[in-house]
Amino acid sequence: MQKRALNVALTTASAACLAGVMVAGIAAASDDNAPEKQNMPSHQPAAAQQEAAPKAAAKKAEKAEKKAAPKSAALLTGKTTASYFWDDGSGVNGDTGAPAGGKPMQKGLFASPSWPLHTKVKVTYNGRSVTGFVGDRGPGEPSHRGVMLDLDTYTFRYLLDGKKPASKYNAGGGEGHLKGVKYEIVKWGSGAGKKGAPVPFGS
Repeated sequence: MQKRALNVALTTASAACLAGVMVAGIAAASDDNAPEKQNMPSHQPAAAQQEAAPKAAAKKAEKAEKKAAPKSAALLTGKTTASYFWDDGSGVNGDTGAPAGGKPMQKGLFASPSWPLHTKVKVTYNGRSVTGFVGDRGPGEPSHRGVMLDLDTYTFRYLLDGKKPASKYNAGGGEGHLKGVKYEIVKWGSGAGKKGAPVPFGS
């Protein structure tokens, strides 16, 4: 009986040892088959990301501001005294011939003593504005006294009081000059003349 009990105990102990060895083997095999840990790329530190965000926002705001800012079309601005004329080359009222710029006399055709012919210019007086072009030379001698623009009769009268001239050759309204007319050069012409502030005729 004692011998048999001893055999049973030895068998049980052997089975337990064998089970322990098998468990250890399975665990080792599991470790061998497990994929190796890969080195993952490190992400940018949170502090750097926080620093980059305001810079990107500032650039975006700067672009939006530039886009929204009104663009000024004026290449040159100033003020002068303006007279008026109408010269269609007909010989009426002392006409001296067709306008020097080659285009017929018309509303919005101005004369300058020095600006390039076909220069686009905007004139403003008393809150009223007209955009025209330099199509002739003048005024002559008055330009030496500070009269640097000759306006067509229609433009002159419109700037004066918003009305129409008595005739093409007479602006009416009793005014021969408008002091403090603002001019804005929108685009320089390709014709003969000098860019920049107006200078007296023949200078």
